[in-house]
Amino acid sequence: MLTYSMEDRGSLPLYEYLYRCIRRDILSGALAAGERLPSKRTLAEHLRLSVITVEGAYAQLEAEGYVYAKPKQGFFVCPVQQTPEPPRPAAIPTEKPAPVWKVDLRSNQADGSRFPAATWARLTRQVLSEGSFLTSVPHQGLYALRQAIADDLHAFKGMSVSPEQIVIGAGAEYLYMLLAQLLGPKTVVAVEDPGYPKIRQVYGKCGAVCRPIPLDRQGMDPAVLAASGATAAHLSPNHHYPTGTITTIGRRQALLQWAEEREATIIEDDYDSEFRFAGRPIPALQSIDTHGRVVYMNTFSQTISPSMRMGFMVLPPQLLERYRRELGFYACTVPVLEQHVLARFLSGGYYEQHLSRMRKEYRARRDAVLAAFQASPFAGRVTFSEQGAGLHFLLRLDTSLDDETLRQKAEGLGVRLAFLSEYAAVPREEHAHTLVVNYGGLEPERLADTTALLTEVFSE
Repeated sequence: MLTYSMEDRGSLPLYEYLYRCIRRDILSGALAAGERLPSKRTLAEHLRLSVITVEGAYAQLEAEGYVYAKPKQGFFVCPVQQTPEPPRPAAIPTEKPAPVWKVDLRSNQADGSRFPAATWARLTRQVLSEGSFLTSVPHQGLYALRQAIADDLHAFKGMSVSPEQIVIGAGAEYLYMLLAQLLGPKTVVAVEDPGYPKIRQVYGKCGAVCRPIPLDRQGMDPAVLAASGATAAHLSPNHHYPTGTITTIGRRQALLQWAEEREATIIEDDYDSEFRFAGRPIPALQSIDTHGRVVYMNTFSQTISPSMRMGFMVLPPQLLERYRRELGFYACTVPVLEQHVLARFLSGGYYEQHLSRMRKEYRARRDAVLAAFQASPFAGRVTFSEQGAGLHFLLRLDTSLDDETLRQKAEGLGVRLAFLSEYAAVPREEHAHTLVVNYGGLEPERLADTTALLTEVFSE
């Protein structure tokens, strides 16, 4: 007679626990093929269960093919391949909680507390009340949002693009993956060095070959680019992260000439270019491209919030045709509700108002951080560069300590640092002892504590 301890079932329903016990005995060979199971009533009385519970267990075993029924005879075990008792699964490592830093100069993100949440909530309520978000959108994204983005690019970047050229996607990394598929496997992509490491990582995982091209004061050198054998180049000509290099007009023209001669593609990543504190916005490389060689891309992670995984790319006509032919089966990866709300946020002028306020806020914050550092005990040992745009600047420290020693020392004091050497695919001596100071999350009222901690970190 089958005997099981029903007290060991935990939170499982009785019928499911009984089904699992009998299934285990069948798979282990304890119940042989052709062996007759006890009648439902007999087993119910033996285990002190209801007949309905046993019926449920037998029915599940029969549905999965472990037993079969013979009219007026009962249930019999089906022939199955016996399997040993499964090994105890290896312990899954628990995810470590993110450390809480006293000072975090590594995270490059905007201050979310300044976002006009009330306006966003009001627009969200409007969209919800109209029900338009319940309708699916084209694979390139909501047309109204693409129109609003095209209008914004024309007004503030001098770009003349059609909404049909724009593809909406869930952040920059997703767009990198789409571009890698669009360009094809084994494509050789030139990337800026130093540069954002995830660009190399994503392209590499998608099968592309990345060729790091060192930057000089004017940007990516076209001669080195030509010698690399690349058929695509990913660069940030308006405001490179993390060096802040702005590609000169001569270099831009030379890069476009390279792309035309090699029938290559330039991916213009315009990340972090909105926060320029002096002069007019620098025109996009795409705006002077006359041969359809530039893909322009940007996101809203810095200007609105890192949690808004929404970006876009502008494809030239030839690549757009190929995208629709080869990748048009992909559905848009951004929630429809967010697309509707962002479209109204842009077209209603709220986005530009928000950017205007944040430029003033970050200009004041940058000035306060630089003033605090220049008045600190370590002021005589540091030099600053890249102070005109973006939410970061470079700080070069005169020290005998290497970057790893500085990092460990800082972490021991609860300070998180970022070093220029971490962004380099090919380490160079000129990258050492240079910090990438992301000041966006530095609150002015905590500058005194920040300066005191950095003084301790930099001490020798």
